[in-house]
Amino acid sequence: MNSYDFTGRTAVVTGGANGIGAGVIRRLIDSGASAAIWDQDISTPETGLKALPPDNLLYCAVDVGDFASVEKAAADTLARFGSIDVLVNSAGIAGPTHTLVDYPVEAWRQVQRVNLDGIFHCCKAVVPGMIERNYGRIVNVASIAGKEGNPNASAYSASKAAVIALTKSLGKELAAHDIGVNCVTPATAKTRILDQVSQEFIDYMLSKIPRGRFVTVDEIAAMICWMCSAENSFTTGGVFDLSGGRATY
Repeated sequence: MNSYDFTGRTAVVTGGANGIGAGVIRRLIDSGASAAIWDQDISTPETGLKALPPDNLLYCAVDVGDFASVEKAAADTLARFGSIDVLVNSAGIAGPTHTLVDYPVEAWRQVQRVNLDGIFHCCKAVVPGMIERNYGRIVNVASIAGKEGNPNASAYSASKAAVIALTKSLGKELAAHDIGVNCVTPATAKTRILDQVSQEFIDYMLSKIPRGRFVTVDEIAAMICWMCSAENSFTTGGVFDLSGGRATY
């Protein structure tokens, strides 16, 4: 396993109690970081998180769609660790699978609230401190759906396309600082987000991956941790593919 030195760094990972976020948390702490998990539900974290050293880990109950909730979590994290050097925006929901004309309006709004507004809120809260210290790494978890669009998932696809555009815009805004802003576009991984969609939709997504399998959480975490490292000092506004060959551009 490749390792990067995160000694003295503090990371925030949204959606960090489970799935991709939890995989990132484990790897960052194993590499010397302190970390804060910002998650709406911190009552049932993955088993592997319970073995991590408690002095290096903070749990914050956060609704990323509510800026006041994000601001409080940022203040609590700064009070505990003194800085936020890394932000991984992993929190997200799939939403229901419907054609656009049948898509419930409130479900559409909730997908955008979590997947897009949540990243805007977290970046808005954390970036000023990164600018002040002239250092930061931000990784936004987008999706191959944001590049290609998935049928019957217009809300999710649109939110992830917006995440890609937000990443590019913020990367340009912060390019004069030692702050990298990049995103990753994974294919489907077997996480709890699949509980929100139909088996037919899962089978469709698997059929589109030339590798013939889903990406693993560990594979995603490995790429994200390099993107979060000081070694990734030049790329910003980038989109890193993890689609198993599905991406067409």
